[in-house]
Amino acid sequence: MLRQTSRLLLRPAPRMAQAFSTDVPATTTADSTFIESWKKVIPNIEPPKTPSAFMTPRPAPPASIPSKLTVNFVLPYASELATKEVDMVIIPATTGQMGVLPGHVPTIAELKPGILSVHEGNDTKKYFISSGFAFIHANSVADVIAVEAVPVDQIDSNLVQKGLAEFTQKLSSASTDLEKAEAQIGVDVHSAMNAALSG
Repeated sequence: MLRQTSRLLLRPAPRMAQAFSTDVPATTTADSTFIESWKKVIPNIEPPKTPSAFMTPRPAPPASIPSKLTVNFVLPYASELATKEVDMVIIPATTGQMGVLPGHVPTIAELKPGILSVHEGNDTKKYFISSGFAFIHANSVADVIAVEAVPVDQIDSNLVQKGLAEFTQKLSSASTDLEKAEAQIGVDVHSAMNAALSG
């Protein structure tokens, strides 16, 4: 039994052809197998729509890389930037700072507390964001969705220092896991704000 197991483990795995996102057709297709099976079982009721029926066709990638990146930056209560054409955006992803230029590979990134920089010519607008997600699309559109954001020039450094000291003290005196988690989040956010103001 052991010999058979080791032989199976040492045998090279068969290569499977994996479909990449670029291989998926741009037009939606009906799930014909599901519809055929449905009609065999319940011929007198119209089959329900599958998720692919609700999806819009993916836009074709541009023939050439655009000169500008289109950015949508939204919060739950406001739209900071709507279809704004910029040169570059730098987002604070959990994997590190990520620069996004026109023609960037499609990506989904989770955001951590930090600076979102929007570069347009020689002007740079910086926002401090608490968390969120960034969706970079193949057609040079970036959607940044943040839980909370404020322009860096509106942050009071004295309040940041006070909050950092307060949450650090709460973290050291926390007795439950919930108190520790809440205090750690406060320390992380205030540390990121402090770094944003000093850098």
